[in-house]
Amino acid sequence: MSRPARRAGGRAARHALRAAPLTEDKRPVRPGMSGGNYKALTDAEIERLHHAALDALEVIGLADAPPSGVETMVAAGAIHGDDGRLRFPRALVEDMLAKAARDITLCGRDERHDLTLSGSRVHYGTAGAAVHMVDVDGRNYRESTVQDLFDAARIVDRLDNIHFLQRPMVCRDIPDNYEMDLNTIYATVSGTTKHIGTSFVEPSHMQGAFELLHMIAGGEEAWRARPFMSNSNCFVVPPMKFATESCQVMELCIENGMPVLLLSAGQAGATAPAPIAGAIVQAVAECLAGVVYVNALKPGHPAIFGTWPFVSDLRTGAMSGGSGEQALLTAGCAQMHHFYGLPGGAAAGIADAKLPDMQAGWEQMCSNVMAGLSGLNMVYEAAGMHASLLGFCHESLILGDDLLGQALRCVRGIEVNDDTIGLDVMRSVCLEGPGHYLGQDQTLNLMQTEYIYPALGDRTSPKEWEEQGKPDLIRNTIARKEQILSEPSAAVLNPVLDQQIRVAFNIHLDI
Repeated sequence: MSRPARRAGGRAARHALRAAPLTEDKRPVRPGMSGGNYKALTDAEIERLHHAALDALEVIGLADAPPSGVETMVAAGAIHGDDGRLRFPRALVEDMLAKAARDITLCGRDERHDLTLSGSRVHYGTAGAAVHMVDVDGRNYRESTVQDLFDAARIVDRLDNIHFLQRPMVCRDIPDNYEMDLNTIYATVSGTTKHIGTSFVEPSHMQGAFELLHMIAGGEEAWRARPFMSNSNCFVVPPMKFATESCQVMELCIENGMPVLLLSAGQAGATAPAPIAGAIVQAVAECLAGVVYVNALKPGHPAIFGTWPFVSDLRTGAMSGGSGEQALLTAGCAQMHHFYGLPGGAAAGIADAKLPDMQAGWEQMCSNVMAGLSGLNMVYEAAGMHASLLGFCHESLILGDDLLGQALRCVRGIEVNDDTIGLDVMRSVCLEGPGHYLGQDQTLNLMQTEYIYPALGDRTSPKEWEEQGKPDLIRNTIARKEQILSEPSAAVLNPVLDQQIRVAFNIHLDI
């Protein structure tokens, strides 16, 4: 008769512990935990890829730099050939690597969301430029809007395991590109106080963009002290060409104190070599050229080494972001970032699946776990992305928080010490106690700090599941989305500032 009482008492204690909030340092997973235990490449292979990238920069070089970039990089030591290509001697690359920023901080509007990018500290977030939203109820796709972007930002703001928001979709309801750029800033900043990444279309848009950012920050000085937005800059058009206008945008971002993501996004078998090793070499070479460019302009400017090679399904040539090869590419790139000692980012978590189904689950988990275990600093596109980046899904974003919680627990790994081995507890339970660990102080003390529990994932028995009315994961996720979006955004700007912005700029979003 006593055994059920012990189990009930243990259950009550566990429920009480679960209800108590944890301080940040006691949470089982949190931003910036260190990975790096998984290594897809040996040290010798890393060295070989590095030297191949240097060979590519010396022999092949990059074409199509803007005149300002040619002038800057030639003055630093690059060679401008008769064929118009810039080539980079090894010594130049090494000099610029020595000047490059190592440990950088990406600021949130709220400093508790600051991200420290160093070593193998891992952060998961969104990214992309999806042109469609996934309508889970209707099982179809529609064009994405500025309201969808604002809603995505509001959802991210409420999710513990998604650490930053990079613009995941394009506002297709704003045809003017300048207004789209400014409304992207406004919608994301109004939805979250976490760090935000965005892209800009044209150099001519930058003056207005920085005027808006200065207004939000409280002045240019405040902006430069804590830039809460970074520029995702596709400064190259693979293979081995600079993107002229994007380079001009990058120059303006550097001049105005905005951190940049040096993004090389070749597609293996199409715009990058088909072998995984070759795709990594090209991406590394292109990003090393970016390191030269940035540090020739402003030594030590915060820049993320953004090797983002993607995978092709070689049967069709279509992109396959959810493949095992994509997971390997991302993991290998993370090792190259560590080799150079630079803060790095790459893509993971992309689903080729069109809906948040089982296919999406295995595709998103595979690459997210490998990216985290490899110690990738910034894991972009980690949640919400479907149809190989063509579609974004709010429900998948919410499910991604559970998925990334499990991935982060893998990143954290296994702590081995006297307390976790616990031979005294084992001896007590086996020789003196009840023969089980339920209700033990060790179990109760660790259940919240050693283990993470899904918010939506179902772990009930079939009997309990049936008694609860057979709850459906997607229906529960939709309800969670509706609950979040029914509440006001905690990140909205104060009404006076908001009105000033609306007078100065054509804001399309009604809040």
